Amino acid sequence: MDLECLPYSVNHAGEGICLLLRMGPYRILLDCGMADISALFAPNKKIPPADLVLCSHAHPDHARGLLALHKAFPQLPIYASEVTTQLLPLNWPETDPSKIPSFCQALPWRSPIEFHDGLCAELFPSGHLPGASAIRLTYTALSRSYTLLYTGDFFLSNSRLVEGLPLDALRGIEPDILIIEGTYGTARHPHRRQQENQLAERISRAISTGKSILMPVPALGLGQEILMLLRSHHLFTGRDLDIWVDGTVASGCDAYLELLPHLPASVQNFSRHQPLFWDERVRPRVRRLQPEQVPQLGKTSCIVLTDETVDLSKYLYPNAEAWVVLLPQRPGRSTIEDYQIHTKNSGTLSVESYLLAQHCDGPGTTQLIHNLRPQHVVFVHGSPTYLADLTSLEELQNRYHLHSPNAGTLVELPIGETFLQPAAPETNYEGELTELGTIVTINLPDTITADPRWQNFADTGLVEARWQGEELVLRGLTQRELLTQRSDRLPADLACCGNCRYMRGQRCRNPASPLFDFKVTPDGYCPVFEPSLKPERENGDNSN
Repeated sequence: MDLECLPYSVNHAGEGICLLLRMGPYRILLDCGMADISALFAPNKKIPPADLVLCSHAHPDHARGLLALHKAFPQLPIYASEVTTQLLPLNWPETDPSKIPSFCQALPWRSPIEFHDGLCAELFPSGHLPGASAIRLTYTALSRSYTLLYTGDFFLSNSRLVEGLPLDALRGIEPDILIIEGTYGTARHPHRRQQENQLAERISRAISTGKSILMPVPALGLGQEILMLLRSHHLFTGRDLDIWVDGTVASGCDAYLELLPHLPASVQNFSRHQPLFWDERVRPRVRRLQPEQVPQLGKTSCIVLTDETVDLSKYLYPNAEAWVVLLPQRPGRSTIEDYQIHTKNSGTLSVESYLLAQHCDGPGTTQLIHNLRPQHVVFVHGSPTYLADLTSLEELQNRYHLHSPNAGTLVELPIGETFLQPAAPETNYEGELTELGTIVTINLPDTITADPRWQNFADTGLVEARWQGEELVLRGLTQRELLTQRSDRLPADLACCGNCRYMRGQRCRNPASPLFDFKVTPDGYCPVFEPSLKPERENGDNSN
């Protein structure tokens, strides 16, 4: 029995996901997120690359190549969940929607569908985006059945507009093969509600100081989540504030409104009392941005959500100092360098990043693996270093056959046969620690500094150190963090954390403070504040 996976693209650097499976005599294409699908053409361009295509969800890195694939092979069947079929046209905003054919057929949730003799598929909600699905494929041969589960992009936690992947529904499947995303590697996230609160507090502080907020986001998912957060968070409820939505993000909001019966019951209940998005009556007001309104932006505090691919300078002109640009964190990739931000004056532009995850972190990924107990785990969708972190986890190596293929590398997946696990990459390195008075020097081997992640870690030459149990955790401070600290100019006589002698690396270092070892905001305060610069008379000037 042939079980193998040929990845055309594994989204190591944003190029999208496209995987070809072979189960017995059948070829199944999972997703088609490549902008250029030429790799899918055989020497004879009339032969389709697969017997059928299954799309996990409507984000571009999983779906943008589907229209070109359909045009090249009109008879090739393409399937997805009902919601995904409705969202797919947003991947081609330059095309008139009426000219996009309905090429994708809808499949129901949790209902096995037999496509060919012995080949069945079943969809489960994966929690990442409305309509996003984990796909279970089953092939029944003469001797036994073989099961594969492809997670697509998944999220175990509930978010504002999507319920998390139902782990109980998958527990007990025990697939032979699990193809799983590893976007965040082994990183651990704060709880989702904590992420939301941190983002809301950061926006609220900026608005309170008269700033406006510019947030470039994808057309689907993150932008709508942020709008719902701002509509329902206590820091913004009833606030006299305009939230403007532009470009394809606005089109995404329209698409969500068409999908209201498919959204969680709590969202449907919210919509009975006030609109989800477009609302000029209830504060904060959410409005669609018109071109003639752009020059007025920033004159009073507002929030603008726009396309992540747009030139942001059109919103920032003429006064960049009036804006704070908030960028979503992109795991394994630089954030600010992904955006071309140019200003038409010499004003100082504040650019920061935030975390509002829509993918599982490391503990969530390993939790799903341990619940499913597959023979083979194939990691895709993430930077190579993050995926290497997952494949080097001893708790996974001792239980499963692990793979993290590059594009074009065939992965054979023998079931029930002897498999030699490749040697794990070294993850623990010995260094040397020298202590001289108050100076501590840590010497690290070349293997650490040769890792591509070192450039970001050592970007400024400054680190933040903290205890985590019995372990000392080091984290490199980025240029952005240092600039953020320096750009928060506060009155020198203000008794706040930003002017306290015990504030180091955005944390309170005063053991007598109730904020000790917590991250603090520059405008925070505690009762044991001590100024960083003492008045001159305290330094020996007693001339008065």
